[in-house]
Amino acid sequence: MTTRASRGRMVALCGIDGSGKTTQARLLAERAAGEGLTVQTVSFPRYGQGIFAELIERYLRGEFAPRAADVSPRLAALPYALDRWQAAPRLRQWLAEGAFVICNRYVAANMAHQGSKLPGEDDRAAFYAWVAQLEYGALALPRPDMQILLDVPPGVATGLVKGRDEEVGQTVGGDIHESDGGYLEATALAYREVATRTDGPWAAIDCVRDGRLMPPDQVAERVWAAVCEAVPGIL
Repeated sequence: MTTRASRGRMVALCGIDGSGKTTQARLLAERAAGEGLTVQTVSFPRYGQGIFAELIERYLRGEFAPRAADVSPRLAALPYALDRWQAAPRLRQWLAEGAFVICNRYVAANMAHQGSKLPGEDDRAAFYAWVAQLEYGALALPRPDMQILLDVPPGVATGLVKGRDEEVGQTVGGDIHESDGGYLEATALAYREVATRTDGPWAAIDCVRDGRLMPPDQVAERVWAAVCEAVPGIL
């Protein structure tokens, strides 16, 4: 399949747990492929792939501390960043080949999930800058052409996580991020800060209508429209 874009482009989907990132990444990939683009997708963390993803799984199981807030945000950010660093050669190869690369979570996830542990607005802003320096600077990760925040209130997202876990037979709220309602609230706030105060371009997609998550296909239309507007020459 011939790629229409003159060079590779990368889009990152972001949002709190339960915001529908995996579904929207799949729908975006299907839409882009249908438009004639060569599509590559990756989900971070890359569970089951490498030493850094293993560390992340242990962290989320609570092996290092029972609560996410008990682990220093800078220390906790490192394995997430290094997992992306391990994947970076493949990302760069895909982009060099002209692919449309879709990331389910990327650098902004580190900023929001770990920055949410910091109570002060100035401290969070400094942390966001530190993560950018770490991942885009020291680790030289490719920058996305667009970042999309799937904006879902924590109360709605918590119900979706619960339903997802029950459907697949997992313990509800099985990791130290999902099981802490206060942490989810703080992460939602941090994501909104990241989307308005860090380099973009960013698009925030309101995924809720009348207190309920919109149908995935309707959200997907908003996502595709935002991509076409923010990434010139994608088609």
